[in-house]
Amino acid sequence: MITFDEAYKKMMAAARPLPVETVPLEDAAGRILAGDVFSDVDMPPFDKAAMDGYACRRADLARGELEVIETIPAGVFPEKTVLPGTCARILTGAPLPQGADCVVMQEQVERDGMRIRIRDAQTPDNLCRRGEDVLSGDRVFTQGERITPAHAAMLASVGAVRPRVFMRPRVAILATGNELVEPSQRPGPAQIRNSNGWQLAAQVRAMGALLSGQGVVADTEADIDAALRQAMARSDVILLSGGVSTGDFDLVPEALKKLDFSFLFDSVAMQPGRPTVFAVKDLVYCCGLPGNPVSTYVIFEILVKPFLFRLMGHSYRPLVVEGRLTMPVRRKNMKRQAAVPVRFVSPGDVEPVPYHGSAHIRAMAGIDGIVFVPVGSLGFEKGERVHVRSFSA
Repeated sequence: MITFDEAYKKMMAAARPLPVETVPLEDAAGRILAGDVFSDVDMPPFDKAAMDGYACRRADLARGELEVIETIPAGVFPEKTVLPGTCARILTGAPLPQGADCVVMQEQVERDGMRIRIRDAQTPDNLCRRGEDVLSGDRVFTQGERITPAHAAMLASVGAVRPRVFMRPRVAILATGNELVEPSQRPGPAQIRNSNGWQLAAQVRAMGALLSGQGVVADTEADIDAALRQAMARSDVILLSGGVSTGDFDLVPEALKKLDFSFLFDSVAMQPGRPTVFAVKDLVYCCGLPGNPVSTYVIFEILVKPFLFRLMGHSYRPLVVEGRLTMPVRRKNMKRQAAVPVRFVSPGDVEPVPYHGSAHIRAMAGIDGIVFVPVGSLGFEKGERVHVRSFSA
């Protein structure tokens, strides 16, 4: 058994980034950049008006009246030069005409026909200067960044319409257990519906990986061997739920050994999640997760998700926020690090989610994140401030 930190480091070190592909910008959201992105233009590309008003020479602001020589809308380049005693009507985003060095906002101007009178000569420039945001050749994004809608706006602005991104890992999900039937079936005596497989599939899709297949596998050596071989042929990562502990029907570790997988660890000093295994063969990775739903959910979030992102060249950093406990956190076993599911009850206030052990499926719907309790600690007192590792991102 190794610590959670050791397990995390071993998984991250084992990850080898996947190949690179180009995708259309409209399909790039959520993907990971496989190279730096540089701007091919200055942004803004010219000095432009920051608001509707009049483009003037600052030296003329105190002279009283000015003549309006043209109107400049956005998208139209000025035709005339602003000379002493003149100005140009200009709209937000339009290029500043030659000769002008400021924009007087329209609320500070009285207009009469083709002449204006300026009420306040102490106006700011009200300009966006050429290149003040980005200069041509500037690096705007770095390899490994995840493309968000905000990234998409910048990529469009610099003409990166087919960004280079890492390919997404293909993930197969196998739920093991003679007691399992698929959700479309009504369970018979001693049977339950397969919830872990569908939960993991949703988690895989939510973080941007590809689902290469999923199904239920009976607890027999032949069935597990056949399912693993099939998954290996079409997947980069295999996730198994159940069958990874030390019971009579926990056949997954032995099946992996017979297929020549090398184990990086076979248990983690984590509560929940102790019976978690991780093994590698060539460039196929296999992670065996506990069969209990809360354990599976939590271990995916804190170990598997960062690993899948690392395969895509991304260093995943979960959102961590501070909260005040509205009730104590208690546990009996101090030998393992604990991940306590919690929820926010108001801004800044957090409470542990009541659940009856790691098989309590309903509790997961109310989880906002987890609080880690270190080895040797019995928990936290009411009113203590704790760091919540959010599951929202």
